[in-house]
Order: sequence, then structure tokens, then C-alpha cells
Amino acid sequence: MLSCELVEQSKYEHMNTSSPRFHYGWLMLGMGMLAVFGSLGLARFGYAMVLPEMKEGLDIGNTEAGAILTASLIGYLALSVLGGALATRFGPRAVITGGLAAAGIGMILTGMANGFAAVMAAQLLTGMGSGAGNIPVVGLVTSWVATRRIGAASGVIVSGSSLGLVVVGSTAPMILSRYDEGWRVCWYVFGAITIALAVLCWMLLRNSPSEKGLKPLGASDNDPPVIRRPGTFEWSKVYRSRAVWRIGMVYIAFGLSYIIYMTFFREQLANERGYTDEMAGSLYMMMGWVSFSCGPLWGYVSDRIGRRRVLMIIYAIHAVALSLFGLWTMPTGFMISAILFGLTAWSIPAIMTAICGEMMGAQMAPAALGFITLFFGVGQALGPIIAGGMADSAGSLLPAYLFAAGVAIAGAIGASRLKQSSSTAPNT
Repeated sequence: MLSCELVEQSKYEHMNTSSPRFHYGWLMLGMGMLAVFGSLGLARFGYAMVLPEMKEGLDIGNTEAGAILTASLIGYLALSVLGGALATRFGPRAVITGGLAAAGIGMILTGMANGFAAVMAAQLLTGMGSGAGNIPVVGLVTSWVATRRIGAASGVIVSGSSLGLVVVGSTAPMILSRYDEGWRVCWYVFGAITIALAVLCWMLLRNSPSEKGLKPLGASDNDPPVIRRPGTFEWSKVYRSRAVWRIGMVYIAFGLSYIIYMTFFREQLANERGYTDEMAGSLYMMMGWVSFSCGPLWGYVSDRIGRRRVLMIIYAIHAVALSLFGLWTMPTGFMISAILFGLTAWSIPAIMTAICGEMMGAQMAPAALGFITLFFGVGQALGPIIAGGMADSAGSLLPAYLFAAGVAIAGAIGASRLKQSSSTAPNT
């Protein structure tokens, strides 16, 4: 083992240490963002915009609609852990490509389905592909970017979700208004785009800078090498780490609260104020544009003031945004809520990515993120069906949004109890 490490070290020392005009790492960040765009921005957030038409076409209620998304999120949950482990063994490139292809096929099958059970099965496949396509992206960040810049770089990656909101918000209303069963066409379009992204990822992704003879983006001559040894595992560092478990428990609150907001976003607008497809799409798109800055912004801030403090701030803002969306059912209230949510939307996943990279390093970071995503995924899977049941029982989405706000407050409290050093000390 020592001789292998010396060989790898020698290779690293002979890499290009100059600063090329264009570092391939920038392309990796861009491709990572597109992978998130396909696996989350289209596969998951497209659901909210087509939900009313899907409910009508399939003749289902809020509880069934929540169950369909829960099936997708269960698939995501299953592959989030497995996808991280597979990426650790085989590298992110192969797993991301396969995940995007599966998600794209699942979306196309969703559009073709004619019954509740068929849609659930198609969305289960979509969710599985989403988990495999999204989680291994952390391996790209931790391999291709210097440790001190992981927070900001992770923010760039998660901006793919923002791109999804913009694309879905602009294209879905147009398709829905043009076709009788426009929700099916939406899924065909989203699926085709995602499959095309899978092909692009296979062509351009590289697992580590060593494949291009480079050091990580932003690395100095004194930085240690990033050494990936496929098949080398120390699972106890992930699954027995108290710090990882604590971070996972805090992550549950984000999964449970944000998914309620996103899933019933358009439903709330239509129910309370009769928003048309175009009006809802415009607000959705505006939230997407605002959220482009949230990942890099909060990732950079967390690099400066610490992950714990930033998590507390973000969860508090989420609680306000979720409360407003349920209580202030006027255009002004909806807009303020969307802006607040957009300003913080994908920052928590970016921070969790940074934490995993710092705790476990490039080799084990995908497995660590996959493990804490197990907690996140449990919250996600429970959120839609809980909220749907609340809405059907109360005849309003208000209880669901207040519940989600309470969960966000619990997340802020949980974050406040983390040790400031928990992002750097795996065994604390």
C-alpha cells in the first residue's frame, strides 16, 4: 500500500503545476451543475409545475399525488447511499452517466403511463436515476477543487437546481397551453434533455485532475495530492462517525420542509389566488433566477464564518418563507416568500457537500454524502404524503406549510447544537 501511495505521489509531483489559461476543473464544475440540472432540476422540480394537470388526467387527489412523488423520493433514497458507494469504487463519471440515463427513461415512461400504479413505477425509476446522477457529483467537487474552495464550488454545482426552475418555469406553461395532455409532453421533453445530458457527461467528465495531468482547481504547490484509489474503503470512517450522524439528523429537516414547499407550490397558487399557468410559471422562474446566487453566496459565507452558523441562518430564513406562503396568500406574500426561499434554496446541500469533503476527503466524500442523504431522503419521502394528507383533511394547504415551517425551525435548533468544528473533525 505504501509503495502505491509513493507512486501516486510521484505522479502528482510531475503534474502540470502552472496556471493554464483555462483549467479543466471549470468545465467539471459546469458539467456537475448540468448533472444536477437533469437529476433534480428537471426530474424533481418539473413535477410541481405539471401536478395539477397530472391530477386531472389521472383523476387523483392530493394524497395520491403526494404518494407518486414519495415513490420517486424512495427511489432517490435507495440510490443515494448506493450511488455514493458506487462512485467511491468506480468513480463519479460512470455512475452519474448511468443515473441520468435512467432518470431520463423514467420521465419518458411517466409521460406514457395511463394509471396511478404505472406512474408510481415510472417515478420510482426516475428517483433512482436522480439519486445516482446527483450524489456522486460531490466526488467531482472534492477531487477537482482545492479544499479551501469547496464551499463556493459546491454552491456552483447546486445552481443546477436553479437552472431547472428557470427552464421548467418558462417551458412548462407554454407546453401545457399548447397540447391537450401537455403534462405528458412535458415529461417527454424533460426526459429527452436528461438523456442528452447523460451522453454529454460520458464524453466530458473525468474522475480526477490526474487524468488530465493537473492539480485541483485553486490548489497551490504546497497542497497535498488528491489520490483516488478505486476499491479502497474505510467504511467505519463514515458509518461510525458521530459527526456524520449529527449532520445527517440536521439534514432531515431540510428534506422534509423544502419538498413540501416545492411539491405544492403551484397547487397553492391556483387554490388561493387562481394563478394561471403563465403566472405560476413566472413566479417559479423568478425564484429560479434569484436562487442562482444562493449556492455560491452561502457556500462562500460558510467558508468564512463556519458551517454551523450559516446553517442556523438559512433554516431560520426557510421558516419565514414557508410560513409566509401559507399565511400571506396575496401576490405580495407569495413573491416575498419565493424571493426568501430562492435566496437560500440550495445552500444547505452545498454546505453539506463541503462538510463531507472536509470530513472524509475526496476518496470517501461521495459515500459520506450518500449516507447523510439517507437522512435527507427519509424527510423527503415523508414530506409529500404527510402534506397531501393534511391538505385533503383540512381542505387547505395551510396546515402543511405551517408544519414545514416548524420543521425548519427544528433544523435551526439542531444546527445550533452542532460543534463549530464538526465540519472538520470526523470523530468529534
